[in-house]
Amino acid sequence: MTNEPIPLSLGSLLGETTRLMWRRFDQHARAAGSTRAQWFAMFKIAQGEGLKQAELAELLEIEPITLTRTIDRMVEGGWVERRADPGDRRARLLFLTNKARDAVAQMRLIANAIFDEALTGFSPAERETLLALLIRVRGNLSNTVPGSPVEEGKK
Repeated sequence: MTNEPIPLSLGSLLGETTRLMWRRFDQHARAAGSTRAQWFAMFKIAQGEGLKQAELAELLEIEPITLTRTIDRMVEGGWVERRADPGDRRARLLFLTNKARDAVAQMRLIANAIFDEALTGFSPAERETLLALLIRVRGNLSNTVPGSPVEEGKK
C-alpha cells in the first residue's frame, strides 16, 4: 500500500462511468417497453430458469417485496411466467416467455453496443487490460465481504 494520493477518486470515476452506462441502458429499456430492473431480472432468469423468487431477489441484491412488484408487472406485461414448484406447494418458479427470450437476445446486443461505445478508441489489448484490472478490483473488494454475491460465486 502506498501513501501517495490518488489523482482521481476511484469511487467517483467508477460511479460516474456506471451512471452514464446505466443512463444509456435505461434509454434502450424504455424504448423496448421495459425497465432496467426488469431487464436485470430477465438476464438472471435466463441464466437459470426455474428460480424461486427469493433466490432471484438474493441474486439481484434486492428485497423480496420489491422483486414481487417487479415480477407482478413482468407477468402482466407477458415477460415472465410463474409456475408451481412441484417440490413446494407455496413456492412459485420463474420462467421467461418467448417474448422475454427474444428481448434478452436483443438486450445482449444493446449491452455489447454500449460497451463498445464506452471503449471506443481502446485497442484490444487495452480493453483486455481494463477488464482484467476491474476484475481484480472487484475481487479485492468482494474478498473482504463474506457472503457477497461475487464471493458466493467462487464456491
